[in-house]
Amino acid sequence: MLMEYVPGGELFSYLRNMGRFNNSTGLFYSAEIICAIEYLHSKEIVYRDLKPENILLDKEGHIKLTDFGFAKKLVDRTWTLCGTPEYLAPEVIQSKGHGRAVDWWALGILIFEMLSGFPPFFDDNPFGIYQKILAGKIDFPRHLDLYVKDLIKKLLVVDRTRRLGNMKNGADDVKRHRWFRSVDWDAVPQRKLKPPIVPKKFSRTSKRETQNVIKKLEDY
Repeated sequence: MLMEYVPGGELFSYLRNMGRFNNSTGLFYSAEIICAIEYLHSKEIVYRDLKPENILLDKEGHIKLTDFGFAKKLVDRTWTLCGTPEYLAPEVIQSKGHGRAVDWWALGILIFEMLSGFPPFFDDNPFGIYQKILAGKIDFPRHLDLYVKDLIKKLLVVDRTRRLGNMKNGADDVKRHRWFRSVDWDAVPQRKLKPPIVPKKFSRTSKRETQNVIKKLEDY
């Protein structure tokens, strides 16, 4: 099976190289991810594995979600325990049944990690991580913007019925948050905003190697 070539690599790599993203970079990628989640939910698909490793950058620096191995189409709830420990929502850990709300929880974790360089709940073993997630205590680095702290708190509400994104207005509640006050939401899905990270262009050698691989596949 052939898949689209996404030359920019993982967002994870840029995050590790930079240590953490500044506020505007985190804001840009959060906005694009929100539009991706909103689209999936409109198709009744829960992604369930949002993390920096599963976000790729195209040649212009826009995001593409990858690895839909845990994604599931559902109308009500599912009880499968799956995902990355640091990103699991409380209802997944407690086997209470889960739905779209888990993606909004994961968004809160991702925003924290992008701007801090580490996830809000971490430990040497998964069980320690789960305990911290269920406790819900978040220690914010001092440098974080006040508005983004408020957004993260509202996304990381243990009670999913009160979690931002999972209430009556869905994704619109997230998009209307003050942290996103400068975002043109019509421009985001049309890829009209300039990405803060633009992957380096390939050398002639790498282009030639890519063409050789394509030719071999065509001859196969």
